[in-house]
Amino acid sequence: MSVNAYSRASQLAADPRDTEYRAFGLVIGKLMAADSPAKMVEAVYMNNRLWNVLAADLASPDNRLPQDLRGRLISLALWSLRYGAKVMAGEADAAPLIQVNREIMAGLRPPPAATPPVPDGARGMPAAQPAM
Repeated sequence: MSVNAYSRASQLAADPRDTEYRAFGLVIGKLMAADSPAKMVEAVYMNNRLWNVLAADLASPDNRLPQDLRGRLISLALWSLRYGAKVMAGEADAAPLIQVNREIMAGLRPPPAATPPVPDGARGMPAAQPAM
């Protein structure tokens, strides 16, 4: 592996929130693209793996999220696993899994920062001249 490739891989893995965001995006894509029962089972299996990893991390004493939030997310993970079993069995639609995953993604991405005011001159206007 070249140094550049290693550097890019390190940057991608640097922020766990970004990694989680991308993982949810991948799972949502698989769930939405599943056009056969076999592909749906594969997509739900991937969803289950993601939620299992998250639940294990949330249960870790090293997790720094508030205890209440950790508990609620673990409950959501358990719901996702139970509901996923129904989807795999053909007894339920995947739409609720997709919606929950989208909402988690939204929580992982902070809203865009407010744009700072543009100084005079930066908008094509002449900069204010100092008084003499």
